[in-house]
Amino acid sequence: MADQHVTRHPNGWQVKGAGNSKATSVHSTQKDAIDAAKSIAKNQGSELFVHGTNGKIRERNSYGNDPYPPKG
Repeated sequence: MADQHVTRHPNGWQVKGAGNSKATSVHSTQKDAIDAAKSIAKNQGSELFVHGTNGKIRERNSYGNDPYPPKG
């Protein structure tokens, strides 16, 4: 159950599980990479981190079992 990261890749955008050395998949557009990563994160019940072109996280979504309401 690794968190999924969408980051830049020489051939476009990649989906990469946290701690993995290789990309799970490579896509020509960030939207395609986000869609693929979202599907994986939902399936695994993990987090999705979308990085901008500068490498900083610009969006984060949780597809795990987060407590609601969140603790104080």
